[in-house]
Amino acid sequence: MFWALWQWLSSQIQTVNPIFILIMLPLFSYWLYPFVEKFVKLTPLRKIGAGLFVTAASFFIVAMIQTRIDAGGRPSIVWQIWAFVVLTAGETLVSPTHLEFSYTQGPVKLKSLIMCTYLIAVSLGNQFTAAVNFFIQNPDGSVKLQGTSYFMFFVWVMLGTAVVFALVSPFYKGRTYLQDQAKVTGDAEPAIGFAVQPET
Repeated sequence: MFWALWQWLSSQIQTVNPIFILIMLPLFSYWLYPFVEKFVKLTPLRKIGAGLFVTAASFFIVAMIQTRIDAGGRPSIVWQIWAFVVLTAGETLVSPTHLEFSYTQGPVKLKSLIMCTYLIAVSLGNQFTAAVNFFIQNPDGSVKLQGTSYFMFFVWVMLGTAVVFALVSPFYKGRTYLQDQAKVTGDAEPAIGFAVQPET
């Protein structure tokens, strides 16, 4: 295949993520979401919940790649690209939806504060990863989590987060606040309860 014709650098592989984002955003908005809406009421909480599980799946793909490497194999770079496809799908489900949801759920006079809270949550996620990398260091320079176990740790953390979100989010009572009108109340929607909705 064409990607085998040259030597890929790790810095070059990183570019596939923004490329996939540009592809998936319109693809999800204009095709996937309308298609799913024919069978399931696709709320913001459901998008976020599904995206968390999809993101965990992308970490699992990376863990399986590392398993092959630890066994002395040389897996194709295509597997890492597939991991980026799944990761970007999860990111497309979670990130834009979460950003819009945070803005619309914030009262008119508190929208800036709510958006700051959203960015703080992103920062805390980055700090969590940095903290894990710090605490797994041994005094002799080795690390406690090596190879596959390192990536599987994040798989379980992501799955745990997704399960907690799925259990808690159905109790959220949503209210949408628009900038130029009074609040519009909405019904709470399950995050992962993909029950088939009757057609109207």
